[in-house]
Amino acid sequence: MLSVLIAEDDLMIADMIEEILILHGYEVCGIARTVSEAVDIGRRCEPDLAVIDLRLADARLGTEIIYQLGAVSRPGVLYASANLSQVVLSCVDGDACLAKPYRFTDLLRGLQIVADIVATGTTASPLPHGLHVLGHAPIPFPTQLHG
Repeated sequence: MLSVLIAEDDLMIADMIEEILILHGYEVCGIARTVSEAVDIGRRCEPDLAVIDLRLADARLGTEIIYQLGAVSRPGVLYASANLSQVVLSCVDGDACLAKPYRFTDLLRGLQIVADIVATGTTASPLPHGLHVLGHAPIPFPTQLHG
């Protein structure tokens, strides 16, 4: 059973993600609303995967979680955010990103693709709507998040 960290500032969304993941055989090791909470959970639980919103409750970016965890304990990362068009992401930041709003089937498929990437370095699966696999070249968007 793969363990998942959820970093999401909207507790209603986080609770729905947790419920869906548990129903589909994942273990949720924790829900964080801030970067520091997510880093604490990540260090304590060492999750296999993470679903991370880009903008968290402490007004910091979810990408900071990965930098603070470091390469040794870095989980496979699926960013899920409405702000994807406003930030530059590459494989250094994570493995894939999913645009909000999304269907839960797309979230589940995205997590499976991230698990494939972590295990094999690639995926042959078709990508669900709104999912982008992060390559070595950054996705070229403006770097500032607004409002």
